[in-house]
Amino acid sequence: MRLEGKSIVVTGASSGMGKAIVERFVKEGAYVVAVARRYQRLEALKESLKEEPGKIVIFQGDVSKREDNEKMIDLAVSEFGKLDVLVNNAGIMDDMSGIKDATDEKYEQVMKVNVYGPMCAMRKAVSVFKEQGNGGNIINVASVGGMRSVAGVIYCASKAAVLSMTKNTAFMYSPDKIRCNAIAPGGIQTEISHSMGMPNMEGYGRVQKVLAAAPELGMPEDIANAALFLASDESSYVSGDTLIVDGGWIAG
Repeated sequence: MRLEGKSIVVTGASSGMGKAIVERFVKEGAYVVAVARRYQRLEALKESLKEEPGKIVIFQGDVSKREDNEKMIDLAVSEFGKLDVLVNNAGIMDDMSGIKDATDEKYEQVMKVNVYGPMCAMRKAVSVFKEQGNGGNIINVASVGGMRSVAGVIYCASKAAVLSMTKNTAFMYSPDKIRCNAIAPGGIQTEISHSMGMPNMEGYGRVQKVLAAAPELGMPEDIANAALFLASDESSYVSGDTLIVDGGWIAG
């Protein structure tokens, strides 16, 4: 088992990529704190994994709140005696607006979840890692939207910020043997579009012209496989990097 005994926090764990990551990690022997707002889904996930070699503790929390980010990491330490890996997976979409139609309300909503949440969790995790004194590992789920900028302006800006935080954290804390990497998914079959609501039709029309040339959608398990590599000791010399998982879309 590639993650046996590792204590890991995974946000956005109730569906999609986060759920697939938790499932893969627990099957690989990890001790996981699964974080999401939808408690019933977390309970169902825990029940489905009860026969697997790892362990799962569920935490109902909202990553846009500083106190929930801190509590979920404290829970991992109290339950498992340590923290080894943080996976910042939770995220939401904007409404595909370009800058002309971007609103303050949508900016605040998306940035609170996609940027402020990971920042709070990383800040807490790094403090714990430094106190433990034996390194640590952070995996941020960003997006190719933060690189190619084919989505709404606010979403793209939020994911570009995640990529920048990833590199900065890897640089700042490499003397402490704290690694930080990102995964940049392309089109993946998840429920994230449900967070978009009614799209801005001008922006949506522009984005659709580019998406038409994209490969078929990937699966959440594709992201879980990438996260497994980055969470394992097999990637011990990888830090400050972004693993693109998009079927070759942005290579063209």
